[in-house]
Amino acid sequence: MQENVQENYGLLQTAAECKARKMRLYIFFAAGMAGLLFGLDQGVISGALPFISQEWQLSSNLQEWVVSSMMVGAAMGALLAAFLSAKLGRKRSLVLGASLFIVGSLGSGLAPSVDILIVFRLILGVSVGIASYTAPLYLAEMATKESRGKVISGYQLMVTVGILAAFLSDTALSYSGSWRWMLTVIAVPAFILLAALTRLPDSPRWLATKGRFEEAKKVLHSLNSDAAEADEELADIKETLKVKQAGWSLFKANKNVRRAVFLGVLLQVMQQFTGLNIIMYYSPKILSLAGFASMEDQMIGTVLNGIVFVLATFIAVNMVDKSGRKPALKIGFFVMALSMFILGACLYSIDGGNTAIWIGYVSASMTLLCIAGFAMSAGPVVWILCSEIQPLKSRDFGIACSTMTNWISCAVIGATFLTLVDTLGAATTFWLYGVMDVLFIIFTIYLVPETKNVSLEKIEKNLMSGKKLKNIGV
Repeated sequence: MQENVQENYGLLQTAAECKARKMRLYIFFAAGMAGLLFGLDQGVISGALPFISQEWQLSSNLQEWVVSSMMVGAAMGALLAAFLSAKLGRKRSLVLGASLFIVGSLGSGLAPSVDILIVFRLILGVSVGIASYTAPLYLAEMATKESRGKVISGYQLMVTVGILAAFLSDTALSYSGSWRWMLTVIAVPAFILLAALTRLPDSPRWLATKGRFEEAKKVLHSLNSDAAEADEELADIKETLKVKQAGWSLFKANKNVRRAVFLGVLLQVMQQFTGLNIIMYYSPKILSLAGFASMEDQMIGTVLNGIVFVLATFIAVNMVDKSGRKPALKIGFFVMALSMFILGACLYSIDGGNTAIWIGYVSASMTLLCIAGFAMSAGPVVWILCSEIQPLKSRDFGIACSTMTNWISCAVIGATFLTLVDTLGAATTFWLYGVMDVLFIIFTIYLVPETKNVSLEKIEKNLMSGKKLKNIGV
């Protein structure tokens, strides 16, 4: 009799574990789709821009606006997201983001003029800004302590998968030159996300902030096979809620909080001014400068960029907790600086009349090397550091500042690249980015802390005691 009871209990426990695992996997898939949309919107304009420019005879300045308008909207969306996710909740914020993405992508594909296209690109940006803030936050709150880092890294991986998917879609549609379909088709995953979101539970942490503890408890029990673990997690949430967020007041009053916020802002500037995003957004243009005249060659090169981005991000996901943050950044910035200098030299030679085929292939290889260096270092590591260095009481404020800086910097990059090429020349433009990558190595050595295997509590204690920024992880 006792054996039967134990056997039945074991079966029930196994069924509960299976149900909880399925729920978590569904949550990770649905929220991860927001990262896919993020990547799709980043990648799609690269293949569509040459056709848009040709049809509407766009100047370099207008091309820059078409590209950067999305980033301007994303900066606005990131600023709004902190308010929206607190008031509406994580789930409803994601629903709003997905809905705006559908409006923006369909509107972009149907735009009758470049002005209307820019307006809908702004709407797309707002949706991406909301998702880029809310989705990682939601995933972090729904994941277990043991899987949290991997889940967030997985979200970043979905961004690169989205970029690659957009490149593949653009390449398939490039033979017909249908840029409108390129911009419209990315609405399909947004519809899937919107449908998936209907079954998502609200974040238990957000529910708890609203005093809805019974609902939070119910969600936690659906995510944990062990009721005691669910109750313990709810108790932990209640304990953390005692720490009230006071970001702006602390920023004004405490110089150490300001140091952390400024470091987060600097890290995001460093990430964007590596020059990586000009390769992602203007890949066909760069390949044309390198001597690849046919659209087919340019699109194939763009797809290769996306493949390298995904594969190198896989490496980062598995290595960043083993090799450390600072070594990854220093190696990554060095690789990017080297590739920018060599790419600039190749373009200088091409401008001088050298038409040797090997120079074009070296140029294309340098874009791949730069992408690999970024994906294994600044791409994921900057986001990790920005979440680690902010004190608990001002974490929301600090992360919001760094996220907004990311999109503002991205907009500046997108809005100036073609102007720099027209003014300084392609070679000098890439050398300029190479010089900045060298500066970022110096900044990493003297300002960036090593936070591998260091608790958030110890980092905060070191920061608030006035230790140098580079030593707050010691």
